[in-house]
Amino acid sequence: MAKIIRCLFLIFAALNVHAQDSVWTLQRSIQYAVSHNTDISQQALNARLAALQLQQSRLSQLPNASVSGNYGFNYGRSIDPTTNQFINSSYSFAGLSGNADVLLFGWFQKRNTIRQNSLMAQAAQADMSQLADDVSLNVATGFLRALLAKEQIAVAKNQLDLSIQQQAQTRAFVDAGSKPDLDMEQMNAQVAADSAGYIGALADYQSAILDLKALLNLDMQTPFEVVMPGLDQISYEAVIALNAEQIYEQAKAHFGTIKSNELKIRAAENGVRAAKGMLYPQFSVGAQLGTNYASSYKEISSYKITGVTPSGNFVQIGGANYDVFQPVVDYTQTTIPFFKQFDNNFRQSFALSINIPLLNGWSTRTAIKQAQIDVESKRLNKYQSEIKLQQDVYKAYSDATSAVQKYYAAKRAAEASAKAYNYAQKRYELGLVNSVELLTTQNTAFKSETDETSAKYDMIFKLKVIDYYLGKELKL
Repeated sequence: MAKIIRCLFLIFAALNVHAQDSVWTLQRSIQYAVSHNTDISQQALNARLAALQLQQSRLSQLPNASVSGNYGFNYGRSIDPTTNQFINSSYSFAGLSGNADVLLFGWFQKRNTIRQNSLMAQAAQADMSQLADDVSLNVATGFLRALLAKEQIAVAKNQLDLSIQQQAQTRAFVDAGSKPDLDMEQMNAQVAADSAGYIGALADYQSAILDLKALLNLDMQTPFEVVMPGLDQISYEAVIALNAEQIYEQAKAHFGTIKSNELKIRAAENGVRAAKGMLYPQFSVGAQLGTNYASSYKEISSYKITGVTPSGNFVQIGGANYDVFQPVVDYTQTTIPFFKQFDNNFRQSFALSINIPLLNGWSTRTAIKQAQIDVESKRLNKYQSEIKLQQDVYKAYSDATSAVQKYYAAKRAAEASAKAYNYAQKRYELGLVNSVELLTTQNTAFKSETDETSAKYDMIFKLKVIDYYLGKELKL
């Protein structure tokens, strides 16, 4: 029995987890979309590339150093690398060298390049932040559309249930002879129309869910159910208390696009300074080390004098010429050892150099002008983004205030239509109005309720757009 209880508990727990996984709030949807959006992932890669470029520009301040070596064989007539004399024999050779150089002063080219790359890395982060905000707003739009479709299902279902009740009531009246058959047919037509409306509302909800899954890059087979939050507590007073210019100033202070453009302008200005540094002399210091070995480089290992022989020269003593003799030496040679040659042939050099640019096809001047044009282009981009942001904010503010007014007007109309329908229903039961008048009043009330729901979600969306510009978290 205990095993059965444990199994049932595990089954219910699994079903509960599955149900929870299928329930999505706006915050969860936004978090999932931001972490799975391909555009954001691509921008994250761009930010990483910018960070790597910044790191590389910082590392460029370190000295350049390299070590090289070789080993090989030589045949035929060649120059002995150890004696610099022509020889006509084969030999093996080896060499090892190293060099290092560092820029002492280059008119802050590297410093300005580092500042430029640092600002571009920050701009990449700002672009990614802006992209995340844009994705959040798009998800909020799709989520609210799904909520509206879900609420319209409830409205359509209530309308259908009410029509079915009226159909049954009318059938009773017709059977009793108090209502004509025409009223029954009109009620049947109303039920059919409301059924079609209910099916259409279900289809709209499924379409909204599919669109929302596409925004989230979520598998289409994943169970997905939007949570209906308490939307009656949505406040609009904070929006009305501000004016459009105040909202624009706050948006301009935190908007990623504006920040990115400002950083790109400063980066381009540093690019101009770096390009101008190429016009002036550069000072650097360098050092080189090297050594080599050749199997042809030999030394006398032993010798023995075996006699003398005339050298062909003579000296004059007392008027007589005497031959000059030279010793006959028998000797042996051995190749100087590898490490001894490396030690003997070790060489070092140190140099301070200056590079003065004279003429390079005017490429430096052209690069400076291109950098200056890039600055003006970045400034124009910033101006355009500020103008567009201001236009969008003013329009969003106007839409939000209008949506608030529209919602409360629709709410009053729905309340009035509901009262009119209640009166018509009572008069119909008393036989004071016919079915046409009742259905007309009912459809008017249904349309008013639908309009109120649409106006409510339109107002919520417009208020969320204002929150987006104010930099607030998008939540319900």
